[in-house]
Amino acid sequence: MLDRATEMAKRENRTMSELVREALREYERKSWWSEMNAFGQRQGQRAWSHEADVEPAVRAIRRARRAPQAP
Repeated sequence: MLDRATEMAKRENRTMSELVREALREYERKSWWSEMNAFGQRQGQRAWSHEADVEPAVRAIRRARRAPQAP
């Protein structure tokens, strides 16, 4: 794996440090999205009994956000 990383860094004119930093950022980003998707699915399962309930709920929330706020 080190040989492949070294070759990749050379091919892209980067240091190993740059390559590793980018790999860690990408790993962290994917991990965060996986966690958020799992959280959203759990929340959705608790909040709605059917998938068809989601769209009307989202519309209602969006309507409420667009409504003028009282001073």
